[in-house]
Amino acid sequence: MPGRAGEGASCDNGRMTTPRVTNLVLHRASHALEVAFDSGETFRLPCEYLRVESPSAEVQGHGPGQKVLVAGKRDVNIAAIEPVGHYGVLLRFDDGHASGIFSWTTLYTLGREQEVRWANYLAALHAAGAARER
Repeated sequence: MPGRAGEGASCDNGRMTTPRVTNLVLHRASHALEVAFDSGETFRLPCEYLRVESPSAEVQGHGPGQKVLVAGKRDVNIAAIEPVGHYGVLLRFDDGHASGIFSWTTLYTLGREQEVRWANYLAALHAAGAARER
């Protein structure tokens, strides 16, 4: 959930700028990634949420309307975090998934939209008769 009300993306010379990540902490025991931004906002993102929302083509597809419903990831964890330039990280999940680069913008969006995206995911699982468990 967002840190403080009224903060977030700002405008810089007419361009929208996304806050930059200032800290990443993997909480292995609770299966969550804590992401802090220079806007003062901090998000605690469950590994399962990150896995099912991976920006990879494997999950998102190659075009609009092609997103794949990923079930059975309740216990997934992050095995490694690798920096990618100055703009993001590659999250290597312990189920072998390692093809999505999470840009700072993607992580920020996932944090800001976590409540709505998670509710949509749970509804899609229910509609498909799928489960979070394996």
